[in-house]
Amino acid sequence: MYWTKIATTEKEFEQIAELNYETFVEEIPQHRENTTRRLVDRFHHENTYIVVYKEAELVGMVAFRAIRPFSLDEKIGPVEHHLPKELCRHLCELRLLAVKKEHRNGRVMLKLFKALYAYFYEQDFSACVISGTTREEKMYKQIGFTQFAPAVGPKEAQYLPMVLTKESIDTFRHRMLKELKTFYPGPVKQATAISHTEMSHRSIDATTLYQDVKRQLLELANSRFVATIVGSGTAANEAMLGAVKATCPNEQGLVLSNGEFGERLIQQARNWQLSFTEKCYKWGEAFNLEELEHIIKEHDIKWLAFVHGETSTGTLNPFNELILLCQKYDVKLCVDCISSFGTHQFSLQDVFCATAVSGKAIGALSGLAFVFYNEVPTANDHIPCYFNLSTYHEKMPFTVPVYLLANTFAALEQYPARFEVLQNRLELVLTSPIYMHYGLQTVHYPIIVTFVEMEDFYTCTQLNDFALHGASRYLKQRGLVQLSIIQPTFEKDFAALVQLFSHYKKLM
Repeated sequence: MYWTKIATTEKEFEQIAELNYETFVEEIPQHRENTTRRLVDRFHHENTYIVVYKEAELVGMVAFRAIRPFSLDEKIGPVEHHLPKELCRHLCELRLLAVKKEHRNGRVMLKLFKALYAYFYEQDFSACVISGTTREEKMYKQIGFTQFAPAVGPKEAQYLPMVLTKESIDTFRHRMLKELKTFYPGPVKQATAISHTEMSHRSIDATTLYQDVKRQLLELANSRFVATIVGSGTAANEAMLGAVKATCPNEQGLVLSNGEFGERLIQQARNWQLSFTEKCYKWGEAFNLEELEHIIKEHDIKWLAFVHGETSTGTLNPFNELILLCQKYDVKLCVDCISSFGTHQFSLQDVFCATAVSGKAIGALSGLAFVFYNEVPTANDHIPCYFNLSTYHEKMPFTVPVYLLANTFAALEQYPARFEVLQNRLELVLTSPIYMHYGLQTVHYPIIVTFVEMEDFYTCTQLNDFALHGASRYLKQRGLVQLSIIQPTFEKDFAALVQLFSHYKKLM
């Protein structure tokens, strides 16, 4: 198995120096021989090295450097004098491409340059320059480099000033994206073609399909009513809070938070100008039910909103306990179930409102938002039509793309068997060596697992065609990386990820 990573250890730097000597002293006479048989690049402490391994053997490498002057500047003058202005915003130099002779095959070069493209985009470089040896000119052109200045160097070791731009590697990246092993919490890859794209949402067949989807959702949720809205989970929560505004506009509420989406729910409640008390816990911290009961009594709380599955930490917040607490004090319970709905069985029969979406655990395309409710909605002319549940009650008031309905219907047909599939996947992650090493201890549920102090391995996964969830602002700020289990090829992709980790760990 060939795989790539960023070099970080002294042992790796020693192996790089040995490979440099073999390549740039013994093979290409660019430097003089020495007794140590090591060649340390003069910019070594400024370089970032991408290395290729065959299991535990380092077999290839390339160095990146973004500090000026570049070595190419010294040969041809400032490279900006030879390149269009738009390419010079954030330049880097690729140096010292070397692969052991016995491993010079298509697989090694493919791994090396796929990693190069991933790193290039992650660092937001505008272009990459290189002094490419003339003997490998064909290869450089095949992977997207173009010559931008005359050849330099002695005849026996000539080099071509070449440049790689984002535009020139788009074709390669699009091809690479098809090979990604994805662990995003959405959108979910679809295994079948999209159908019903030409059917009118006003047709009899579409109306029947709409009612069938509602029936499936209500059976799964054990709720009296459901509104289907074209939009995201944020849109669903707007409609839920709109229902609060319509039903109890001047009554005091309580909104809970222990993560990014609880904080977002608080902001939405503010935007609706609702009267409420907010209780914010640390990210991933458990709710204190005794404390909440005290707040409910002290502030005469009439409605309570919280996030059931807090995606930002992978924490499942208490549901049944809050139902009992709200029933005890006659409090209307509003629940963001966007990440938890479809992960395991629970009933929404005792809530005022709850929200879900098509593109999370259910496994359908993103685009449909669902609001479950158990009381006939209160009409209120001050609530915008699109977020007014009375608009949706027992009818389809606005355009709903039929292909989304058909896709969601097919996904819902996988229940209840999908509950067991997702649970088995969660157990697979929680018993894996990756979780043992990096896992964040929390109340897990079958959609996502969160890891901490994983930055180096996360970078390694990016270089090896794995797409974990770590680019969001709120995750970066806290050093969190997540792995979702809802994608259709999870079992196969996770086995490959565990294999990568086993090789990576041996070098730690």
